[in-house]
Amino acid sequence: MTPSESSRYVRLHVELVLEVEEPEALGDAALERVEADEYMQEDERSHARSTVREDSAEALAYLVDPFDLISDVPGIELAQASWSCEQVDYDPAAEEWGSDEEDEDA
Repeated sequence: MTPSESSRYVRLHVELVLEVEEPEALGDAALERVEADEYMQEDERSHARSTVREDSAEALAYLVDPFDLISDVPGIELAQASWSCEQVDYDPAAEEWGSDEEDEDA
């Protein structure tokens, strides 16, 4: 791939920390998404039904779609996407949760 070809691609890093205030509402929404997914295999659907009720991170992973973040941005096409969700111990006062040096340059 030539430098001009590779410069057409941009990697967008986004990190969010979300507070789940209503786990039941989140689980309900994720369950609706799981039930509506016509391409999901039945064994995966069965597993998803139980995990979205028990784990807010799993529920969120079923509801967040990176394509939704960029679908209205003109002039781009999604080449690849991956994402994951996990439970974290969050302390907004902790140094590790401060803004990155890279963020300050942007």
